[in-house]
Amino acid sequence: MRKLFILLISVFVLTLSGCGYNTFQNTDEQIKASWAEVLNQYQRRADLIPNLVSTVKGETKFEQDTLIKVVEARAKATSIQVNSELINDPAAFAKFQQAQSQLSGALSRLLVVSENYPNLKANQAFRDLQAQLEGTENRITVARNRYIKAVQEYNVTVRSFPSNLTAMVFGYKEKANFTVENEKEITKPPSVNFDSAPAANQSSTPGITK
Repeated sequence: MRKLFILLISVFVLTLSGCGYNTFQNTDEQIKASWAEVLNQYQRRADLIPNLVSTVKGETKFEQDTLIKVVEARAKATSIQVNSELINDPAAFAKFQQAQSQLSGALSRLLVVSENYPNLKANQAFRDLQAQLEGTENRITVARNRYIKAVQEYNVTVRSFPSNLTAMVFGYKEKANFTVENEKEITKPPSVNFDSAPAANQSSTPGITK
């Protein structure tokens, strides 16, 4: 009975000012396209990391802890199963975002630390990878911003009258979006002191061999 009442109200609103159904279709397609581009850029970054790690391992005195964190963060980020339903699951989306943010932070720290190694900075392969990673991070930012705007438009339609009536009838719900909570802290450059690097940093570590 309640659903029938809502449906009748929606039909009435449609005759007056439109129900927003087409807006839902358009914004949903924008979200799908934007999300696909976000995933594409994240995958591009993940594909670059193994080569970066391999190049950095050539610097014998490089901080192993920094390198390990990049390897572990990449493994965590790529282990999350991503599908079209992830953007409809706030908990899964938050887990995905946290993993990608941690990887961003680990990479940021690695690039900051690398500035203290002249031989590494002079390595052409490393410089090329660094440039590719920086370019990818910029593309990730652009892709994320497009996704954020698309989701914002969609969510406003879900909440606004009279389109909120259409949302209730057809089951349209708000979608998860990116946030900046804790990201500034995650990507904060570390304090690096190489005055007395401990010998332990040069020892072999599981997952990273020389």
